Amino acid sequence: MFAAPPEIKTRVFARIPDHYRVSGRRSTWVEAQRGGQPTDCFLEGPSFDRQGNLYVVDVPWGRIFRIRPSGEVDLACEYDGEPNGLKIHRDGRIFIADFKRGILELDIASGSITVVVDRMGVEHFKGVNDLFFVRNGDLYFTDQGHSGLHDASGRVFRLSAAGELEIVLQNIPSPNGLAFGPDEGTLFVNVTRDNAVWRVPLLDRRQPYKVGAFIRLSGGTGPDGLALDEDGGLAVAHIGLGCVWLFDRHGEPTARIRSCAGRAITNIAFGGPGRRRLFMTEGDSGQVLVADVPVAGAPLFSHL
Repeated sequence: MFAAPPEIKTRVFARIPDHYRVSGRRSTWVEAQRGGQPTDCFLEGPSFDRQGNLYVVDVPWGRIFRIRPSGEVDLACEYDGEPNGLKIHRDGRIFIADFKRGILELDIASGSITVVVDRMGVEHFKGVNDLFFVRNGDLYFTDQGHSGLHDASGRVFRLSAAGELEIVLQNIPSPNGLAFGPDEGTLFVNVTRDNAVWRVPLLDRRQPYKVGAFIRLSGGTGPDGLALDEDGGLAVAHIGLGCVWLFDRHGEPTARIRSCAGRAITNIAFGGPGRRRLFMTEGDSGQVLVADVPVAGAPLFSHL
């Protein structure tokens, strides 16, 4: 459909040190998601705090790592869970989308975990995946579970700043990363099993209408993490294909960022000087990669 876009090279920013890598332990997540193959860590959910520290989650072993601007790694928290996504509120609080336990809050000073919400009514979530704050403090998150084209039961929820929970969109075959456009009138959702990015206009910034596929991909497993730059361009992590695709605000591809490590590019975050670098978690190697990108920079609302 389009000519092949130019390629951008990556380099290793940080690697989980050997003394943090797990061996000789079993995990339900590893058995189900990785076929039981040895997995000493599996990184997801990159997010920067205001001091420039990058937080990432380790899904199968319930750990949160903090990576200093120098690339030095330390363990911020370890708990009983399966953290999949992480975002930092504008007041510095850290929120986690945990597949096993729901939406959690991390007190970084003590390392304690608090459940924010784990169900709607009496029904537990299928398995939450990723999350995003908008300017007024409302939290949007995907409830992916094991949904797919065979079972289009995934959902997007909104948890208002006042604590009210409601379904924004349902009947989604595997909702994953999500982000809002600059005016907050349009939600973009990576739909992994449909290998697509959906565009979700919201009437009065609340009710979805005219929902459609904005970008179609092919190969790999499908789109995972998603980030938007200040011009409304999209960066899409394509897990299984070992790359991140860059698209302009019209959905035309502008570049392909190719992994210098494994093929499991799970999620992404803008950062660095002028926020003109894209940081990528790579699950197979347990590393964070980085690339210089020719876009406007970080999402407008990365710390809300």
